[in-house]
Amino acid sequence: MTKPLLQVIIGSTRPGRAGGPVADWFAAQARVDDRFDVEIIDLAEVGLPLLDEPNHPRLRDYQHEHTKAWSAIIDRADAFVFVIPEYNYAINAATKNAIDYLFHEWAHKPLGIVSYGGISGGLRAAQILKQIGTALKMVTMPDTVIIPMIGTLRTPEGGFAPTPIIEDSAVQLLDQLSDLTESMSPLRERILTAAAN
Repeated sequence: MTKPLLQVIIGSTRPGRAGGPVADWFAAQARVDDRFDVEIIDLAEVGLPLLDEPNHPRLRDYQHEHTKAWSAIIDRADAFVFVIPEYNYAINAATKNAIDYLFHEWAHKPLGIVSYGGISGGLRAAQILKQIGTALKMVTMPDTVIIPMIGTLRTPEGGFAPTPIIEDSAVQLLDQLSDLTESMSPLRERILTAAAN
């Protein structure tokens, strides 16, 4: 039996970002957990321009190849974890832009968040992303992996060294994601079947 696909999405596109090492760490935790197939999606590599589709995403009438490719990537996922920074008390622009390209592809899938930043650990950005996820019919996880003072947790080689509390938070998030992914699967199948008929 195939495992559900968890996409770990790196939200920051800034050179020197902490998001890459944090996403690598979380993806490694999820692979050891072994309840998901895990895929890292890097928005810097996806390279979406500022939203340039003429039609509302609910129509799925995409005009550009970059949008069609992005749709196919997100469509195949069963659950998401966004690894996001906090910029100026909010979610970063690249993450919001990537989300706004699509609508149906996000729906009825669990949304987990790993946020990082200064003293707040990106909590304000995480709260904003939960609201966005709800608007797109995602099921947001109640717990968030919050990483405060990210600069103090970077290794000399550029990696990420989590504290035990952060590691425990990742375990809890994976438990919630697994439970919700399993319970949401019949609903998604029913909705897809109805849409095809």
